[in-house]
Amino acid sequence: MQQQLQSFLERATVRNAVLGVILFNAIILGLETSKPVMAAWGGLILTLDRICLVIFCVEILAKIYAYRGRFFRDGWNIFDFLIVAIALVPAGQGFSALRALRILRVLRVISTAPRLRRVVEGFVTALPGMGSVFLLMAIIFYIASVIATKLFAEAFPDWFGTLGRSAYSLFQIMTLESWSMGIVRPVMEVYPLAWAFFVPFILATTFAVVNLLVGLIVNSMQDAHSEEDTARTDLYRDEVLERLAAIEDRLAAGEPSRGRRAKDE
Repeated sequence: MQQQLQSFLERATVRNAVLGVILFNAIILGLETSKPVMAAWGGLILTLDRICLVIFCVEILAKIYAYRGRFFRDGWNIFDFLIVAIALVPAGQGFSALRALRILRVLRVISTAPRLRRVVEGFVTALPGMGSVFLLMAIIFYIASVIATKLFAEAFPDWFGTLGRSAYSLFQIMTLESWSMGIVRPVMEVYPLAWAFFVPFILATTFAVVNLLVGLIVNSMQDAHSEEDTARTDLYRDEVLERLAAIEDRLAAGEPSRGRRAKDE
């Protein structure tokens, strides 16, 4: 029974059906934010949302029954379980924020689609290497914030009056969001040589450190793809070897009978 249920749950049609329910539920949750739509079709939308939730619960329970202890050894299964569990939290006082997190059910698309899973796994694999880059970024930001506060705090207290404000302003500059006309040029009207501080900061953060993060993520995704290709090649090789072994066994089993027939003749 368990093997049959596992085979059923692993069928492509079943996975695609679950994916369709997830996307449909995402549309339903989006419609719930529209007051005119809820005024006209609120009852139907809430009913459809409950039906989707029932389907998710049945799927999770079926997986738990089919896989037993192995279900909780897979991180993606735990992710799905938590997402569905959040949706079951009662909409009482103090739980409204958790109920708003029902839209997280859309994230189940990641666990259902293999390619999206590879992207997330590559990102998670890159996290240890990203830690060193984040530390370097923090050091650069701390040094730059101290310098900016000492240089520009008196004339621009709203942007550089404190260490925190300086760090936030520098973060805006790093993202290149209105950095020139919004911050740097007004500062240069008072401090003409301010460009000598801001330009190296942008080069060091936006064009150097941030690209390091992108490079780490890309490398991790390439490694994940390579590991998957290697695993697929090993699987095909094992299947070919099993088939060759079966052919050899059949040939070996047929040789004695042929020998007996030749002797009788």
